[in-house]
Amino acid sequence: MTKGEQARLMAWRRRVLQQAADAQNVARVCRRFGISRKSFYKWKRRHVEHGDAGLCDRPRTPRRSPRATARDVISKILYLRQHYHFGPGRIAAYLHRFHAIAIAVSSVHRILQRHGLNRLPANQKHQPHGKRWQRSEKPQPGHRLQLDVKFLERIPGTRRRLYQFTAIDDCTRIRVLKIYDTCNQRTAIQFIDEVIRRLPFRVQVVQTDNGAEFQSQLHWHLAERDIRHVYIRPRTPRLNGKVERSHRVDDQDQARTPRAVGHRSATW
Repeated sequence: MTKGEQARLMAWRRRVLQQAADAQNVARVCRRFGISRKSFYKWKRRHVEHGDAGLCDRPRTPRRSPRATARDVISKILYLRQHYHFGPGRIAAYLHRFHAIAIAVSSVHRILQRHGLNRLPANQKHQPHGKRWQRSEKPQPGHRLQLDVKFLERIPGTRRRLYQFTAIDDCTRIRVLKIYDTCNQRTAIQFIDEVIRRLPFRVQVVQTDNGAEFQSQLHWHLAERDIRHVYIRPRTPRLNGKVERSHRVDDQDQARTPRAVGHRSATW
């Protein structure tokens, strides 16, 4: 209810009380205005106790909500939204995974909407059809497989380094990944053999960057399997966009986000 509607309602109730006081007949005034005598005496009592302010509608929300979402959970939801721009589904999954908090996606959406955070930042808003990016994907499974390596952090207390080899199909988005302790052409060949064995369709083209692990040995190994090997242009990781995006999601879910949020958990 707007302020103008509330003001008109208060004036109407004052007029009812005034006419009842002038006519000295509550029943007749209630019939004229179409209200019950119980409502009339309720507004009369509030007017005597609080003056004109008592004629305003009071909030209808319950005074106690035992099943309402806890304040610390709400603060976690708002923190993840403000600092990491997570959507409702991802926030619910993150709270369940890292904090053992079960909350519905719809509840997260209502909390964000209540605090005015249901819209993404300007750089992530919906774009008109004329300016929106166009999804690029191959017409059939196995037509092109994007392959890349992600460098993982060192194991604490050791100097050992791990490498995540990732392959993702351009059409189906089926992703295969495996972790090795070395990054060279031998491990790249082992990984591509594992990928070919696990995928339910034939791979026709493998696309990689110009890294040292994807050079001649891998190239001729793929040629022997009747698989074409193509390189993207130097310094253009966007051409391997699907596998690069999957690595970015891995960084957010497995590495950067848990440490950042856990470090600030004392403030929640």
